[in-house]
Amino acid sequence: MTSKSVKRAFRYRFYPTDAQAAELSRTFGCVRLVYNRALAERTTAWQQRRERVGYSQTSAMLTAWKRTEELSFLTEVSCVPLQQTLRHLHTAFGNFFDRRARYPRFKSKKTSRASAEYTASAFRYCDGRLTLAKMTEPLDIVWSRPLPEGACPSTVTVSRDAAGRWFVSLLCEDTITSVPAVNNAVGVDAGITSVVTLSTGEKVANPRHERRDRARLAKAQRALARKARGSANRDKARRRVARVCARITDRRRDFLHKLSTRLVRENQAVVIEDLTVRNLVKNRRLSRAISDAAWRELRTMLEYKCAWYGRDLVVVDRCFPSSKACSTPGCAYVHMSLPLNVRMWMCPRCGVAHDRDVNAALNLEAAGLAVVACGAGVRPQRESSRTGRPAVKQEGHGATRDEALASNHR
Repeated sequence: MTSKSVKRAFRYRFYPTDAQAAELSRTFGCVRLVYNRALAERTTAWQQRRERVGYSQTSAMLTAWKRTEELSFLTEVSCVPLQQTLRHLHTAFGNFFDRRARYPRFKSKKTSRASAEYTASAFRYCDGRLTLAKMTEPLDIVWSRPLPEGACPSTVTVSRDAAGRWFVSLLCEDTITSVPAVNNAVGVDAGITSVVTLSTGEKVANPRHERRDRARLAKAQRALARKARGSANRDKARRRVARVCARITDRRRDFLHKLSTRLVRENQAVVIEDLTVRNLVKNRRLSRAISDAAWRELRTMLEYKCAWYGRDLVVVDRCFPSSKACSTPGCAYVHMSLPLNVRMWMCPRCGVAHDRDVNAALNLEAAGLAVVACGAGVRPQRESSRTGRPAVKQEGHGATRDEALASNHR
């Protein structure tokens, strides 16, 4: 077994005093103001003068803003979160220029995440007591799990969610030990009725967390719609809606963590399909169910947990005919089309009856093992010929799975 050192965030809930809550709320507002002002300045400088403004220029602007009478209140909060939000803005522009993200957007008081990041110079951590800058008392943190032995947080991020809960996230160096190697591999087919179907034939039922609390959520949303805008009662009703949504999110995340950890610990190779969830949710009939299944979040968990514990995660291209191909060894018949309402089908070549989801998981496992063994691809290489047509294409009705896989090596 090997060990690796990683940066890991440990998130805890805490209960601030009235003075601490007021100080943190004031800091959140100042962070949002500085971010929006700096974004506006950088946007104006480019649109009017074709001038690129970097972090150092916006930091100088922040110093000038503090000296004005209008923005002198910025000096009342710690300067570290304000500098950090300028660094975050600079990173956001870097991601935009590298085409990894959209153009940075302004932060909203109502919809944006309320948070502030403190570096080591702006907090004191000693013997389980965390004290932030501009505060005299430590935060009342619920230590639900211990920090790594001898850990010294490098940054601390304080946030407040829509339900009014306060959280603190401590970024520390942690040592991850890989789990013992096993000989198992599993194909994972994502679904709605069963959140995942494994190549072992097991189907993990979808808890449908959103559906379980749908009546309660609808009742809270109707009550919110009846309240007058800007009233205190509307703010209370909004918090009730947020608490229901937070309950759904927490349950879903807990379920996905347990499922992903189990898959990673029991298998050396985990094979999943590359699904574009943002396109799938455009289906109005299935969008709510797909969002509730949270396929993308499950994939994210599998990615970092496989990297931590020394497992292989193979992502098969969405064009691979996992559901349409017969998984029987030596047959591998491929259907031309297989509608979603067909859950069971019989192979006309070998006569074996297939469960659609189990068959897809078996095909994913076979494709993933080919990738792990010899680096085979799972998508035909499409090279344009002189006529503009692809030189290699995926075969349809009557083609075998072996032929489809062999086309990956051409």
